[in-house]
Amino acid sequence: MGDAATAALAADGIGTTVSSRDPVTPSGVAFILVDDRGENSIAVASGANDRLTPADVDRASAAIRAADILLVQLEIPLETVRHAVAMAHAAGVPVILNPAPARPLDAGLLAQVAILTPNETEAELLTGLAVTEESSAAAAAGRLLAMGPRSAVITLGHRGALVADAAQTEHMAAHGVAPVDTVAAGDVFNGCLAVAIAEGKSLVEAARFANAAAAIAVTRRGAQASAPRRDEILRFQSSLQDSFSP
Repeated sequence: MGDAATAALAADGIGTTVSSRDPVTPSGVAFILVDDRGENSIAVASGANDRLTPADVDRASAAIRAADILLVQLEIPLETVRHAVAMAHAAGVPVILNPAPARPLDAGLLAQVAILTPNETEAELLTGLAVTEESSAAAAAGRLLAMGPRSAVITLGHRGALVADAAQTEHMAAHGVAPVDTVAAGDVFNGCLAVAIAEGKSLVEAARFANAAAAIAVTRRGAQASAPRRDEILRFQSSLQDSFSP
């Protein structure tokens, strides 16, 4: 599986020079069930993910310090996440933290995060507030900002996303698509958010781009296979603008 993953990255033009290989432990895998509404349940065997260490991060330090943005999540040991985030923060590289799977996080880590991107479940775990609609999402976002990150984007599934920072709170409705598989929608959202921020887009503009990408992803089966390419996202956004033209 490690060979297949590396080959797939290379085929898409994604660099693998800082990736590392565990000589003993198998690659992490997930077993995914999808219901007839497109919702999913996932069981994960972490494998080599659980063995990623701060020393592995150190071997990638030049790439991290030279990056436009660092995107991290929580499917690796928390000490490794902390080390990578601290390294990026010290170098002035903005950090997007997708707190998935959900777990408590300390203020020291959150203070080094530029954009925190929980879903409803993760936002509730971090804030203690149930996120059920737009107003509760806004309340949770306010509490998240008070915990340290400069901005927060709460993904709300079929209700879209809520973007908040010190200057604004904006809800973005989900696009009217028929979902068949929600697997990787959050990953697609975070990846596209990171790309757009790295390219100089505002937080709201980046979230709109990411929201459109996630809408495309849920209409396709699979995880990596559901991720749209840039031209598809731009065409989709253009079609939305055309549909609202007078």
